[in-house]
Amino acid sequence: MTNPTPSPETQNEAMQIAKATQKSNQTKEQTKRVAQGIEKGIALYKKQQKVKARERDKDRKKQLRHKEHHTSQGDLDVTESSTPESTSGRNSLPWVLLVLSWVGFAAYLLMVQ
Repeated sequence: MTNPTPSPETQNEAMQIAKATQKSNQTKEQTKRVAQGIEKGIALYKKQQKVKARERDKDRKKQLRHKEHHTSQGDLDVTESSTPESTSGRNSLPWVLLVLSWVGFAAYLLMVQ
């Protein structure tokens, strides 16, 4: 795998960092080598960040697909459970409880008197 030449911005940034950390008795050639090492480090860092970004994107897409899959299954479950038989059973429950509570209340009043 060939190493592409770093961008001019990366080269400038590496040279600035190398000059900022330059020792007093360091030659220009040594500073240039330090800058090249920094360029390689920057290139490696960018490469690692691209790999991490790709992995995050894959995970995000996988979670999105998983969520859509569960949402679509949830929609199917809701449509299957909303048949007329099941909705009528759920609608009659409050009425049955209301009638039972009134019967119980009437029975209580009759027992108290």
